[in-house]
Amino acid sequence: MYSNKFGRLILGLYSCKPSAVCGAVRSAAGRSGFSWTAVCKQRTLWLQRSACLKTQRQTLPSPISARSASQTTVDPDELRRFQSLASKWWDEQGEFAALHAMNDLRVPFIRDNLLSVHGAYHPGKPLAGLRILDVGCGGGLLTEPLGRLGANVLGIDPVEHSIGTAQLHSSYDPDLRDQVCYRACTLEELSAEEEGGEEEQGAGQFDAVVASEVVEHLADLETFAFCCSHVLKPGGSLFITTINKTNLSYVLGIVAAEQLLRIVPSGTHDWEKFISPVELERLLESYGFSVQSVQGMLYNPVSGAWSWTNSTAINYALHAVKLRNDPQPHQTEAGSSHPEEHAAASHS
Repeated sequence: MYSNKFGRLILGLYSCKPSAVCGAVRSAAGRSGFSWTAVCKQRTLWLQRSACLKTQRQTLPSPISARSASQTTVDPDELRRFQSLASKWWDEQGEFAALHAMNDLRVPFIRDNLLSVHGAYHPGKPLAGLRILDVGCGGGLLTEPLGRLGANVLGIDPVEHSIGTAQLHSSYDPDLRDQVCYRACTLEELSAEEEGGEEEQGAGQFDAVVASEVVEHLADLETFAFCCSHVLKPGGSLFITTINKTNLSYVLGIVAAEQLLRIVPSGTHDWEKFISPVELERLLESYGFSVQSVQGMLYNPVSGAWSWTNSTAINYALHAVKLRNDPQPHQTEAGSSHPEEHAAASHS
């Protein structure tokens, strides 16, 4: 019943104006006894806190100062949450059902863009010869299909139980034995390792870095962007899927899904951590990336399927390439422009 209600919300409200969306959710909330006033007050507090944090970030004089505030991408609260779910990664009908379904979009998105960048094609194993780092790999839901496409994939995650689940699952498929490996570590720990070690996983070792449904859970995006640039080869690709920071993503992703219909456990997402395509592009450019494409994604909870859409108002996928002559972080030209369509798409 809840899935049908949420499906109608998404399919019926996705193209509506923000006022219409809020009005519809307000009406549904009233019928269920849900306090819309409390929701609005909560969001106002979040917006005020977000503005305060943005002001504090702007006073930091350099990227080094920004990273020194945490020096880690790991949020302890997120770590505890995913530890409790570590054994459920491969339950296709469970909490991660949407991530299983997302492979129908994100795997071809990664494959096709890598083939476009690198040009070579190996029949049956199109990604053969490429090294990919899957950041926040969880139980290996994306790591395994990339390995089956011929890539040599390293999946990393700070949750040891998730890594254990990934290793156990991949052990059942002998074709993955030489293609996929896992480590329980953070991105910054991997980035700090010296190049030339036994596994040669130091700076500039990967052809691609994938962070799918990860950045909205991180504690420090500055450190994330810096480390991604550090571990990538010049010309390497960065793939990100995440949630936009819009009124629509707040209404559907938090109010409807978590607080009203309770489809997603309360506290799964923090709207303050969402980031728009324009903001993400600006951050990546300051660390030596050039964004190649941004594409909207839409999930239908009724059919359990994802589809591409022209709007990035809720979910989106991004592909960026590390420039071969890296600029210094935060020293890109002040007049650098961003595609106007990205700015338009980021509005709800």
